[in-house]
Amino acid sequence: MTDQAIDRIEADKPAKPKGPLIYRQAILTRVTHWVWAIAMFFLLLTGLQIWNAHPALYVGAQSGFEFNNEILRIGAENTDAGPRGFTTVFGQKFDTTGVLGMSELRGNPNFVGFPGWATIPSFRDLATGRVVHFFFAWILVGALAIWLISSLFNGHLWRDVILKPRDFRELPKDIWEHVRFRFHHRRTYSPLQKVAYFGVFFILFPLIILTGLAMSPTMNAGWPWLVEVFGGRQTARTIHFIVMLLLVLFFVVHIAMVVLAGPINELRSMITGYYRTSPEELPSPLRGGAVFYSPL
Repeated sequence: MTDQAIDRIEADKPAKPKGPLIYRQAILTRVTHWVWAIAMFFLLLTGLQIWNAHPALYVGAQSGFEFNNEILRIGAENTDAGPRGFTTVFGQKFDTTGVLGMSELRGNPNFVGFPGWATIPSFRDLATGRVVHFFFAWILVGALAIWLISSLFNGHLWRDVILKPRDFRELPKDIWEHVRFRFHHRRTYSPLQKVAYFGVFFILFPLIILTGLAMSPTMNAGWPWLVEVFGGRQTARTIHFIVMLLLVLFFVVHIAMVVLAGPINELRSMITGYYRTSPEELPSPLRGGAVFYSPL
């Protein structure tokens, strides 16, 4: 078969139908999304700087001296092979030289919990780390308040985040579709997306904010009950750290899903607000065309 014949066959093939281009994300949803992304970046790296001042986690009201309530420690110690970095989790010690406990800084060993490339500042500076951390913490809280109020008024919260009985019924099927990398671009979020966003907005964000406040001596004086709710300041610190890890996991999965589902379409949605849905989202008389729907 000649190249001309192949080209003619390809030209005669019907074009793949496109779903409607809808206005999916309101302006405040988009703005707060990017504010969160920036704030969480600085909160993570300054949080690790603060954590490096005492790279251990405990359960209870205080760190143990005459008793052991430690669940995690990152540090270094001398061995027959020289200094090595170790991470101890529930009494089990792991050699993490080069990453945790002991890393390299300008060709010299650096004995810190997390390496300099993972902290802001990259060198030991607890005071600066705390100032930057608290600044972006309030940015995060302010953006969350703006998003919550705007989402209540434009219906985004009820439509796309609040879980409903139908979402639980459709969740197993949606999980199976994601496992097989079959993504459906809908007008609203899928059940799995709703579960993830509900968990972030109504579980992880409140937890990380409240545990952060529980570690503040000023808040302890004003709201002494807050630290008691979490079983002590050290337990609050441990929960704060675990929630941070869960938010990092959410970010990694979120970026992976954006890449797999179509990064151009997903980024356009969070920059311009317009989102290309799947063809099945288009009513049959209009199938194959591109339609702009009014903002919801």
